[in-house]
Amino acid sequence: MSETTGASYAAAGVDIEAGDRAVELMKEWVKKTQRPETTGLGGLGGFAGLFDASALKRYERPLLASATDGVGTKVDLARKLGVYDTIGHDLVGMVVDDLVVCGAEPLFMTDYICVGKVHPERVAAIVKGIAEGCVLAGCALVGGETAEHPGLLGADDFDVAGAGTGVVEADQVLGADRIRKGDVVLAMASSGLHSNGYSLVRHVLFDRAKMSLDEQVAEFGRTLGEELLEPTRIYSLDCLALTRTTEVHAFSHVTGGGLANNLARVIPDGLHATVDRATWTPGPVFDLVGKAGQVERLELEKTLNMGVGMIAVVPETSVDVALATLADRGVEAWVAGEITERGDHATGATLTGDYA
Repeated sequence: MSETTGASYAAAGVDIEAGDRAVELMKEWVKKTQRPETTGLGGLGGFAGLFDASALKRYERPLLASATDGVGTKVDLARKLGVYDTIGHDLVGMVVDDLVVCGAEPLFMTDYICVGKVHPERVAAIVKGIAEGCVLAGCALVGGETAEHPGLLGADDFDVAGAGTGVVEADQVLGADRIRKGDVVLAMASSGLHSNGYSLVRHVLFDRAKMSLDEQVAEFGRTLGEELLEPTRIYSLDCLALTRTTEVHAFSHVTGGGLANNLARVIPDGLHATVDRATWTPGPVFDLVGKAGQVERLELEKTLNMGVGMIAVVPETSVDVALATLADRGVEAWVAGEITERGDHATGATLTGDYA
């Protein structure tokens, strides 16, 4: 008489032991992100992360800000290349640089990693990248979740998302209500594509142009895959440095939708931002996508950042200090435009001229 084997979680494809090992491997990286407000308050593996808000005594009326985001289809390139320790920088950048737009200091993040099968070293590499990004952003990684979805995702498939919380003094919130006619638009250079527009990029370069990730591209001085995986620049500490050294009226994080659309989100009724394309030259990756896919310029501009990852709107009297502050921090920045009356403009921001 034969024995029958009952169903089990492991037989269904979920490996709890592998998940536990992943947690152990990631602990050393998460520890590096601690802030004074998280020290001694539990540790990784609890049901919730803790943050001592009473320690924020420098704020008189603190407002909490929150943001959630992911990395999009860039994760597919990381999977194909087998490079997992940079995608976390992208995730952190997408979240904390949305927080800093209102002037908020990023305090802490949590992450969510969904996989078809837990490979402990791979998950730990992803978390390592997230932790490194948190260090660059000045925030703590207080917890997260790794979920195994067998049957829904392939064994090597994964996705990442994250949520962040920041704090800003109530009377120091930045935004459209501070912008005035005559303000200056400062552009901060991106590190490349960042984490938006990859569905278009993948379609153009792989489906249409039939390029390969290991293909050497002379204009890049490296392979296509290395260029496409270049991590998103994290601007949060640079932006906060600006608010401490000079007057800033608004920031705009250039993500999905492109420069003009994101800048328009912080321009008040009655005013208009004009950005001159002649003030910079987009990197070669943008030119490659445009030429390989015969993508029209306006389509590129509403999909990709075109070389600008963050915008600061400042009064004219702040320009010199702002540029010097960013230069000291290694951020390439320049005067890109100005704020004028809306006039006949249908939208809050437009790009003019031709790229240099």
